[in-house]
Amino acid sequence: MSQHLVPTICWRTRILIESLFALTPATVTWTPAVGMVMLACNVVAIAIGKATIQKPDVGPAMPSDARFFGGFGAGAVLGTASLGHVLGIGAIQGLAAQGLL
Repeated sequence: MSQHLVPTICWRTRILIESLFALTPATVTWTPAVGMVMLACNVVAIAIGKATIQKPDVGPAMPSDARFFGGFGAGAVLGTASLGHVLGIGAIQGLAAQGLL
């Protein structure tokens, strides 16, 4: 049986991977403050969606009462939630880099 079961990595590839790891920001451990920042960013995204989406009920309907989701269809809910999470991760990383989280 061969001793080299694990493939070797070219030194250039290894340097590239190590430099990418060095550029990756430190992750923040979850705390209630982190959850509140994410929640606030999602509320802001829903408000932005409510103000800007012209036809929020177009597309598949949500499984429960439409009023529960503010009259949004599935696409609008997914879009605003996605925007909220993008805003949230940016806010969390920014606040963590400043030492506020």
